[in-house]
Amino acid sequence: MQHSAATVEKAIDVLFHLHDRPEPWGVSDLGRALDLPKSSVHRLLVSLRRRGLVESDERGRYRPGIALLALGLGVLEREPLVAAARPVLEREAAELGETCFVVAACAGKLTVLDKVEGTGFLRAAPRVGSNVPVPVTAVGKLYLAHAPHALSSEDAAVQASGARASVSQRELANVRKRGYAENLGEWIEGLAVIAAPVFAHGKLVGAITTALPTSRLNRMDKKAVAQRVVAAASRVGARMEGRET
Repeated sequence: MQHSAATVEKAIDVLFHLHDRPEPWGVSDLGRALDLPKSSVHRLLVSLRRRGLVESDERGRYRPGIALLALGLGVLEREPLVAAARPVLEREAAELGETCFVVAACAGKLTVLDKVEGTGFLRAAPRVGSNVPVPVTAVGKLYLAHAPHALSSEDAAVQASGARASVSQRELANVRKRGYAENLGEWIEGLAVIAAPVFAHGKLVGAITTALPTSRLNRMDKKAVAQRVVAAASRVGARMEGRET
């Protein structure tokens, strides 16, 4: 049983390593990166390829397989927050012309669960499934203000220590008072993000965000944009509670 568990962990390490790299990897390179024998990596890859979780090219290099996409979509389809948020994201992205996201704390990490690209030139990072840092993002500030217990112990420790990466209590109080958070180039230079909390049955379940170039936000009524995001988050919460279709 212990051997089987170790094998599963190694297979998961392979999948995550391939996911994080844009280019396909060879067996030898994967073995060196993960500190595993080449023969062990090869056996893992053969099993993963058999189930479609990895694919290989003509040079014998490996990349994530299409079966991972099917598994991921299956998870998202079962996520109530994603189902409730999708039509709201589509409407906001179309009307604002900017990228909209839904983000939530999953296993202590802030994870992008869904996104809808806007019609503007900017295609905002990150990807669906990516984790976002806490102190320098609008969603991170929301969680620090409303549900710090949902974050990892590492993020909570940084916040409690008063380190430079933490957010001041004054700013968190302001987030709670106005109903949204923002970051203006703090995480990605030139990118502004406004995020509003989604509450369902009195609990913070995630956030709706709008990302746009800082230069464009400076030409707009920022308060009006923030109010749109707050209203969108409120609609998502209402849909999750069955108060809005």
